[in-house]
Amino acid sequence: MEHSFARLRAGMVTYPAGADDVTTTAEAARAVEQLQSSAELAVDLEQDAMHAFRARLCFIQVATDTDLFLFDTLSSEVRAGVLADLFGDKTRTKFFHAAAGDLQYLAQAGVRVRGLFDTHRAATLLGWPKVGLADLAHDLLGIELPKEHQQSDFSLRPLPPAMRQYIADDVRYLCEIGRRVRESVRNADILEEVELDCQRLSDEATSPPEVGADYQPKLPRNLPGTQQALADAIARALHQKRLAWAESLDIPHGRMLSNAAIAEMAKKPPRTLKELARTPRVRGRFAREHGPEVLEVIERLRAASGRGELPLEVPASNLPSRARRKREDALRTFRSEKSGERKVTPSAVLSNALVVDLAKSPPSTMDELARVPYFGNKRVRLYGADLLQLLSKYR
Repeated sequence: MEHSFARLRAGMVTYPAGADDVTTTAEAARAVEQLQSSAELAVDLEQDAMHAFRARLCFIQVATDTDLFLFDTLSSEVRAGVLADLFGDKTRTKFFHAAAGDLQYLAQAGVRVRGLFDTHRAATLLGWPKVGLADLAHDLLGIELPKEHQQSDFSLRPLPPAMRQYIADDVRYLCEIGRRVRESVRNADILEEVELDCQRLSDEATSPPEVGADYQPKLPRNLPGTQQALADAIARALHQKRLAWAESLDIPHGRMLSNAAIAEMAKKPPRTLKELARTPRVRGRFAREHGPEVLEVIERLRAASGRGELPLEVPASNLPSRARRKREDALRTFRSEKSGERKVTPSAVLSNALVVDLAKSPPSTMDELARVPYFGNKRVRLYGADLLQLLSKYR
């Protein structure tokens, strides 16, 4: 294994000079044992979501100030679960950058992260204008990180050297970046707020949804009733079609047919192959290969609409009540005012999730407010009385 260091800045700050590939059970065990000695870990994940119908976890990169390991999770001998105890240890800080997506893939593998510090979330709550990893590396460390492999196919084996360097650099400097961001958070007096947000990210992480399950047609809402119903039905039917076509080719369904192309066909359904080929955002190759099936779907639904068989509107039973909407508006005004007083971002006062929680189930006592998940003692102390008075106006 490589244990040499690169002193990239004056003073005692050091970074791992190389990266160790982890492709076997024995290598994974040795890597985990070595990582156990560190109180702070930098973590990143790579998937092939841009290149496959169902994304696979391709790498888990883990670094300390002295070591960097690339866990090849496509290897038959390496599973994410080998890191479960390490990542689940809440006494050990795990620095991620924009953790939400990574946490989903770890949750899918049965791995929960405790002790999370998300540098992207922290920089956002600090109100910094640039919060990308490359931005933080440049602004905090004076290091330039390349960006050209952000959409590369990380399932390639062997991984090309430039891509290997890219994924290693995603964690090489992250411990030091994390410490500096955390110090800025502490100086801004929002450490508790950031830690609670990170805890919520960890606690609420779930496996990625089934491919396409969260699709919602983006259509104009001012269409006549029957036309609206037909457009919605066409969009949903074409979405199901593209899922089947994309799965058979093992490509992302958005590459098969974009949401924008579906919306165009749903708004103005073509009747002929010529009209289909002229539809905005519909590629000529797609029209040639799948045009007959598209037209068959559209004609079938057009006929069903003519017989009055399509529902005229989608039920909207989950819309918030008028009182809840008023509470949300009042809470957003409240956090804006308090953020100006404290000179912090509005989300540091109340995150969007807390605004929704408080508006949905408004507490009426200090004890109830203190029990709101992820609210925290500091917010109770700073805002408790004012919030209860505000919410009492919208019962």
